[in-house]
Amino acid sequence: MNQFLDKLPFHRNTIFKALLVAFVASIAVSTMVVQADSKEKKTEAAKPVLSVSLVKPKTIEWAQTVAANGNVVAWQESLIGIELGGVRLVELNAQVGDAVKKGQLLARFNDETVQAEVAQAKATLAETEAALAEAKQNADRVRQLGNTGAMSEQQMTEAYTKELTAKARVQSAKAQLSSAQVRLGQTRIVAPDDGIISARSASLGAVSQPGQELFRLVRQGRLEWQAEVTAAESARIKAGQAVTLTLPTGKVLQGTVRKIAPTADMKTRNVLVYVDLKNSDTGLSEAKPGMFAKGSIAVGKGKALAVPGSAVLLRDGFANVFVLQPGNKVKQVRVKLGRQADGMMEVEGITAEQQIVASGAGFLADGDVVRVVDKK
Repeated sequence: MNQFLDKLPFHRNTIFKALLVAFVASIAVSTMVVQADSKEKKTEAAKPVLSVSLVKPKTIEWAQTVAANGNVVAWQESLIGIELGGVRLVELNAQVGDAVKKGQLLARFNDETVQAEVAQAKATLAETEAALAEAKQNADRVRQLGNTGAMSEQQMTEAYTKELTAKARVQSAKAQLSSAQVRLGQTRIVAPDDGIISARSASLGAVSQPGQELFRLVRQGRLEWQAEVTAAESARIKAGQAVTLTLPTGKVLQGTVRKIAPTADMKTRNVLVYVDLKNSDTGLSEAKPGMFAKGSIAVGKGKALAVPGSAVLLRDGFANVFVLQPGNKVKQVRVKLGRQADGMMEVEGITAEQQIVASGAGFLADGDVVRVVDKK
């Protein structure tokens, strides 16, 4: 190049050199501008994107639970029917959903015929009692005469026999009266216990058939949850353990294990756990027989790490937290969630010493720089 330049005329050589110097200078300036822009961008990238507070996972004693599914059923459901046949229903005092007391009148059937039977039985009893009184007087006179010879042996035996027969007829009349009174009582249908009417098939004017069902009564309004657990899980369950049940409506009820079935189902190999539910005093307004519900049975306690629910970010179907790294950078860490209570969530995948972002995780990305304003 220099040799070529030396061969050029002086003024051309001077101009070319000047242009070359200008070109090299422009390249140097451009390089400095690019480097300055890069430094500026790096400085901007290093700026905190969010001010956050930090928390450390807490070690909490969690209740160990056994999850189960099952049906809500009536503790006991009484079938209330009629024993008489051929009598007409004339009064109906209970509807489905009514809370009733023991002995309360639910329905009444026409009792005119039975009342007549009672009256007839009373008259028969009075007649037999009068006959008994006469027979007893005759027998007493025979006893007074004794063996004086005034009466033959046959006459004495006859008097005693009539007395015994009259006594037997009185007993029979009393039994007939008692039977008629029982039948009269059967025309009145009363509640056998406190409870809630869950079904009614009785209708006014209908003529009864012996054994016909009229009502169904959930005794004492008491319900139970029949939960299915595996045979292995059933070994951890004891009577008296606390149960939390979630209804399809979202309502949460508390209960207590009453007993565990002594056998397993041959088809499912599961064991039934009978749980007494604490339902409201307003009857069957919350849990209802026939509902399918999920729940958990508390079988003990164990320690586990937990973080506030606000620190957990659900992203792409997974749970994540942001852990603080050197230089105030945050790292997105996937965790496994467990139990939840009082705003805290059990997590696996982090240690108790790590500091995590307490809230605002939804505004962060892996590797972001944050400004720490509070540590807990």
